[in-house]
Amino acid sequence: MRGYELPRDPKVRLHIWVVAILLNVIPGILFALAETEVTSILAGIINAVTPLMTIIAILLVNREEKPKAFQLVGLVIGFAGVLTVLGVWNGLGENPLWAILVLLLAVSCYGISFPYTRRFVMPYKLKSESIVSLQLTLAAITLLPLYLFDGIAKDEYRLGPVLGMLGLGVFGSGFAYLWNFKVMEEAGSAIASTVTYLTPLVAVAVGLIFLNEKITWHEPVGALIVLLGAAIAQERIKVSRSSNRP
Repeated sequence: MRGYELPRDPKVRLHIWVVAILLNVIPGILFALAETEVTSILAGIINAVTPLMTIIAILLVNREEKPKAFQLVGLVIGFAGVLTVLGVWNGLGENPLWAILVLLLAVSCYGISFPYTRRFVMPYKLKSESIVSLQLTLAAITLLPLYLFDGIAKDEYRLGPVLGMLGLGVFGSGFAYLWNFKVMEEAGSAIASTVTYLTPLVAVAVGLIFLNEKITWHEPVGALIVLLGAAIAQERIKVSRSSNRP
C-alpha cells in the first residue's frame, strides 16, 4: 500500500532468509514443540535469556574484541538465574530435559539473529517494512513443505486455534518484527534484544489469568536474576570497583 519494493539483490535476500530461519522458522517450531510439555510461563521466562545469548553472539562475531569484566560477570549471573528458574536443586521436576534444551536452542537462535541482522542486513539501509515483508514471506515458503507434509492432521479448523494463530502472526510476527527492526536501526542489536525483559511479565500474567498455570517461587526469582545479569552484561547497570579516597 505504501509502494515499498522488496529487496532485489540476491545477497540481501540470502541474508534476510538467514534472519527468517533464526527468528521465525527454527524458534517457531521449537517453541511449539517444547510447549507441548512445559508451561507457557516457563517458556516465557526462558525467553528472557535472549539478551545474554545476544551478548555471547556479539562476542563470538567480534573475536578481536576481548570480553570485558562486566560482561563476564553479567553472563555468570544470568546463567545462575537460568539454573534458579529451572530449580536445579529439585531436579527438573515435571519439565523434561529435552524440552528445556529445545527452548534454550530457540532462544540461542534469537540471540544470534540480532547481531547477524545488525551486521549483514542493516547496512543496506532498507525500509523496515521491506525487510519484514521479505523475512516473513521467506519464512512461510521455508515452512510450507513441512505444513504440506504433516501440517494437516485432520480436516478440522476450530475458530479458537485459527484466531490464535492469526493473532501470533499479525502481532507476534508482523508488527513486532517491524518495530524490532526500527529499534535495531536506531539503538543497536543489544538494546533491541532487551525487549525480552518484558516477556516473562507478560507470560506469567497471561499464563496465570487465562491458562490457570501454576508458578513456583523460584521461576520469577530466577527471571529477575537473569534480567539482572543481562542488564550488567549490557552495562545498563554499571559494576565499578570502588576506589580508596583520602
